[in-house]
Formats: sequence, structure tokens, C-alpha cells
Amino acid sequence: MEIKKIKETCLYVADLERSKAFYHGKLGFALIGEVQNRHVFFRAGGSVLLCFLAEVSKESKKLPPHFGSGELHLAFEVEREQYAPWKQKVEELGIAIEQEYDWGGGFLSFYFRDPDRHLLEVVMGGMWER
Repeated sequence: MEIKKIKETCLYVADLERSKAFYHGKLGFALIGEVQNRHVFFRAGGSVLLCFLAEVSKESKKLPPHFGSGELHLAFEVEREQYAPWKQKVEELGIAIEQEYDWGGGFLSFYFRDPDRHLLEVVMGGMWER
């Protein structure tokens, strides 16, 4: 038995409209689901990024309650030839790049923050593959 991939990742945010403006409006992620005052969901390649209001999702009755706080981290993988255009896009949007890191073997990544201070990373495809 083997896990195929992480299908969805969840971030807990303070303002859904602000998150929608960032992930959909600025980064261009497709909006795939939204419930006002609860959550907004985005397509991120073959994965889904869930943004929940923590105080609402921790009171869930339909599904198991869940919530969190703090500055979480997740990484988005892009094709090697798309790395530089993504870095340029983030810079042109006025989003500060905190660091670029050379992982060796020709792999780079860069880090930046979303409006809730979650640490986001864009990494070149092929890193950590079997």
C-alpha cells in the first residue's frame, strides 16, 4: 500500500475575502468552492488548498471539527522552466521574497508570506522524487 499524494492542505485564515484576493486574485489559483463566513477552496495544480476560518471550522457538526493557529508552511511545486517566471510574478505583485535557497543538485526555492503570515514556498519540480 502506498499513499499517492497529499490531496488537500488546509490553512486557517482571519479574512476569507483577503485570502481570496491573494490566492485567486494575485496568484491566479482557480476558485473551486466557497461558503460565506466559513471557507474558500482553490485548485493548486493537482491539489486543493483549503482556507477556513478557524473559529467556524472548530465548531463543525457535519464533519469532524478542526482548527489551528500560527504561521504554517506549505510549498508549491512548479516546472523548472516556470520557476523564474513565478519568482518574477511574486516580485511584481509587490510581495516580499524572504529568502531564496539553493538545495543543491540544481534545485532552488523561494519563500514569501500570505496575508495571514503563512510561509509559502515555490520549489522547482523534481526535488525529493524517488
